Amino acid sequence: MTPEVEKEGSKKKEVVDVDAGMKRHRNGEIWEFEEEMGVCDGGNGVLLGLDGGTTSTVCICMPMIPFSHSQLHSLPILARAVAGCSNHNSVGELAARETLEQIMADALSKCGSKRSSVRAVCLAVSGVNHPTDQQRILSWLRDIFPSHVRLYVRNDAVAALASGTMGRLHGCVLIAGTGTIAYGFTEDGKEARAAGAGPVLGDWGSGYGIAAQALTAVVREHDGRGPSTMLTSSILRTLGLSSAEELIGWTYADPSWARIAALVPVVVSCAEAGDEVANKILLESVQELASSVKAVVSRLGLSGQDGKNAFPLVMVGGVLEANKRWDIGKEVMNCISKCFPGVITIRPKVEPAVGAAWLAWNFFMKEYHKEICGS
Repeated sequence: MTPEVEKEGSKKKEVVDVDAGMKRHRNGEIWEFEEEMGVCDGGNGVLLGLDGGTTSTVCICMPMIPFSHSQLHSLPILARAVAGCSNHNSVGELAARETLEQIMADALSKCGSKRSSVRAVCLAVSGVNHPTDQQRILSWLRDIFPSHVRLYVRNDAVAALASGTMGRLHGCVLIAGTGTIAYGFTEDGKEARAAGAGPVLGDWGSGYGIAAQALTAVVREHDGRGPSTMLTSSILRTLGLSSAEELIGWTYADPSWARIAALVPVVVSCAEAGDEVANKILLESVQELASSVKAVVSRLGLSGQDGKNAFPLVMVGGVLEANKRWDIGKEVMNCISKCFPGVITIRPKVEPAVGAAWLAWNFFMKEYHKEICGS
């Protein structure tokens, strides 16, 4: 992909015209740093990959270097920016948009680039569950970036999958962090998902689901409706509370998903210490997570008719990280491999935001080659 040779004066004028004609979101002050940069010639330009979750949001800026897919891992990270939650279902549409726009501006500012230097953006955001979600975000993005920028919006699970497959959409990914979702693709582009509908609709197996069941167990013991559990003393001590009655006020003072999910290590510790209630919660979570993967794999036929075909399973999220003795991720894998012996487990070495940037590169190059072949 060699840029067309142009006269320097003409090229600079084009960049200036792009900047001048660029629409701005209502938060125009976010982009004030661009005015101090003057004319910016980005060469081949840059890519933005963004992974937006319920707990945090990460944006990666990489150079748009033309080379083969096998060298994709060689793309250097020019800048990295971090912000809070960008799930519109959790914090609302306005707050989510402000977070997304600010973090993209921060990443570009850190690497000394402007929006006119951007070639492609891939936003992989939790809460994107329907084509209408995609179109709403795409419309908003189009008001931020100049018309030449290629824009892609997907669920955050897609970036997580790409982080383990170098941007190729094939196989299944299981995310288990604050929330949970299983998402899969066949090589011919068919896709399916399971779970990921949020805590109200039962994201059991997620960090929120595990912690919420633990809090419920504490209340049940206090009421006399449930068995005695080590969770009561452990959770109260962790939160600095003196009684189970205070737990109600603590929970509803700020019932954010990430705040509740932060109690998962307490549940794991209690299970490792032999608490039957905590152990049951984790065992049920393993079954829930495994069932999500099984549903996706079966619907897409990833394991073949005999269930033995090889396929990648990318595993991402704090809940799946190894613990001392009670390893949720390992237990999930044991459960899945019994049904699908060909499963190939992948623990990504890069974060999902890098996967999103790789997706932006892949999407951009596919469209570019189609245009070249069609011209």
